[in-house]
Amino acid sequence: MKRLFDLVLALCAAVILLLPLMVVALAVRLTSPGPVLYWSDRVGKGNRIFKMPKFRSMRMGTPAVATHLLEDPKAYLTPIGSFLRKSSLDELPQLWSIIRGDMSFVGPRPALFNQHDLIALRTQYGVDKLLPGLTGWAQVNGRDELPVFQKVQLDTEYVRRQSLFFDMKIIGLTFYRVIRRDSITH
Repeated sequence: MKRLFDLVLALCAAVILLLPLMVVALAVRLTSPGPVLYWSDRVGKGNRIFKMPKFRSMRMGTPAVATHLLEDPKAYLTPIGSFLRKSSLDELPQLWSIIRGDMSFVGPRPALFNQHDLIALRTQYGVDKLLPGLTGWAQVNGRDELPVFQKVQLDTEYVRRQSLFFDMKIIGLTFYRVIRRDSITH
């Protein structure tokens, strides 16, 4: 049921957002050299690595680490990178990952391949058995500001509480947080 929900919603969103996707792609292309999309190695269900697309908000050559680990993250942003991140428009290409079945709309955010502490804790608590999500319970409860252990606690709570109703609540909270730009850095 969840897969069907994800597929239908992702296909509808892709059609509705086709024009904004094209505008953002053009803006990325015109404001910085390099590809429009950045394909990040992420950890999916069962700790399998998959390629997750995002609109490129960082300059070419930026180290492949979580943004908060960069010494001066703002120095790596493209001219429109900050806007893309604050508006979460950089996340829209992940609709492709949902359509492919690598991700779901709701689940724990996919860890970077080198976030070993996060991956280990998620494995320990069984969170690795879920498809990662475009948004998740940890995302709407702190996003970038949460320490790793607290993220995993929220992910574990999601494992226990997951349902279509809970997913709809998280999607609604996500829209609310994105509009308010809550807990979004850089």
